[in-house]
Amino acid sequence: IALRHHRDKRTKVAIAGTPHPQTLDVVRTRAEPLGTEVDGETIDDNTAALLVSWPDTFGVYGDHKAAIEKARAIGALVIFIADPLGLTLTDAPAKLGADIAVGPMQRFGVPMGFGGPHAAYCAVSDKLTRLMPGRLVGQSTDSKGRPGYRLALQTREQHIRRDKATSNICTAQALLANMATAYAIWHGPAGLQAIAERIHGLAGRLAAGLTASGVAVLGASRFDTVMVEVRGKAKAIAAAAEKTGRLVRVIDADHIGVAFDETSTESDLEAIAGLFSAKAPAAADQTVPGKPRGKEFLTQPVFHENHSETDMMRFLRRLADKDLALDRAMIPLGSCTMKLNAAAEMMPVSWPSVANLHPFAPASHSAGYRAMVGELEGWLSEITGFDAVSLQPNAGSQGEYAGLLAIRAYHRSRGEGHRTVCLIPSSAHGTNPASAAMAGMSVVVVRCSEDGNIDMDDMRAKANEHSKNLAALMFTYPSTHGVYEEGARHLCALIHEHGGQVYFDGANLNALVGLARPGDIG
Repeated sequence: IALRHHRDKRTKVAIAGTPHPQTLDVVRTRAEPLGTEVDGETIDDNTAALLVSWPDTFGVYGDHKAAIEKARAIGALVIFIADPLGLTLTDAPAKLGADIAVGPMQRFGVPMGFGGPHAAYCAVSDKLTRLMPGRLVGQSTDSKGRPGYRLALQTREQHIRRDKATSNICTAQALLANMATAYAIWHGPAGLQAIAERIHGLAGRLAAGLTASGVAVLGASRFDTVMVEVRGKAKAIAAAAEKTGRLVRVIDADHIGVAFDETSTESDLEAIAGLFSAKAPAAADQTVPGKPRGKEFLTQPVFHENHSETDMMRFLRRLADKDLALDRAMIPLGSCTMKLNAAAEMMPVSWPSVANLHPFAPASHSAGYRAMVGELEGWLSEITGFDAVSLQPNAGSQGEYAGLLAIRAYHRSRGEGHRTVCLIPSSAHGTNPASAAMAGMSVVVVRCSEDGNIDMDDMRAKANEHSKNLAALMFTYPSTHGVYEEGARHLCALIHEHGGQVYFDGANLNALVGLARPGDIG
């Protein structure tokens, strides 16, 4: 969406199917600062992209062929939001007209963790490959003809284009991506399809059993979710399900959603069917859209060679032997997201009470989690000197974006929405100007002196010049070259005098913890 907006200045996004509410919220949050409107199903010459939910939030694979053809005819990008496990059974998005496919990798071996972090995938057509943010690894051969891997593309575009970048990505969620990859390697394409077929079968059998009992089921083509019409009984049925130890989704007063996954059992199927005095058949005829996927995915040898415990163990050991980690040496690299994952933190990740809670579970199920989150927020507020903390961002760059949106909202709440200028030192991380641009701000660069510190004379001049429209200053402390610059308090006071706010980049915050607090600095 950002790419098409940036290139063609189009300002509308169309929706095909009904996305998850949280997906729609994210798209709207990201689109609004760019001046882009999420505008239902309307497609015209001002449409930047068409988002296709595959399947949609109700579990249904809709017929979006006409919308896709119309979007492609006007040059809009077609973006599929697709469940990767479901894709082991259905046609590939590219065959259905997609330019881009995105989706979460949580169900590839990563527990839900109350909505905790997981990797995502982003796949694009060849023509868009060089426009992807981040890095691409490719296979090559050395001088002796041996295969090897190297970075084939390392755009990190925010470091080159800075405020003209279309992304502020700066972390790869590598640990979680490795977990999802190991899951795919262990199961291979046949194993993944078997898991998907079992899930698909449970959903189909429930739908068939309910239909046979006279209960209305919406949609004919589904993967793992059944939407049931219950005519005013949604809360009562959800309460009855909860008494059996199971949770269903209350969509509205008249509809509930039942979603199956890898952990679902025959007992779960029988219990849910029993809520409607129905019985699920032993099998059910059902289809997925398009042609069956077949076996033409995950064709690389690694997905076919490691299906015994010993082979997988040795494979992971070989990979570990190629890595530099704390079990061998210090890691001589600073990063805003590369903090210590201590054993005391890693152990609870596997506890069922921590790992298996659904993010939309009723509040009565998450009292312990919410207490833990609240306590951590309190600790972080104390050591940073701030009044409130959000644990939502999963990377430093996402913290930048969230912080700048908060500053933007603050100015708007005061009737000063015209404050859109963000001052950023020339030495700043590339993600700083990229995040500012994504937040709808105009970047003004402040010079640095020969020794790399902020040029205070230029800072005063720029603050005076843009005083009426000044929104924020972004600065890193200690700086990007590891120095505590003198005059940080005076710098913050200067920005406040001109009505701006200060975003304190915490890339090097560990150097401050216990010694000074950003909130006290200003």
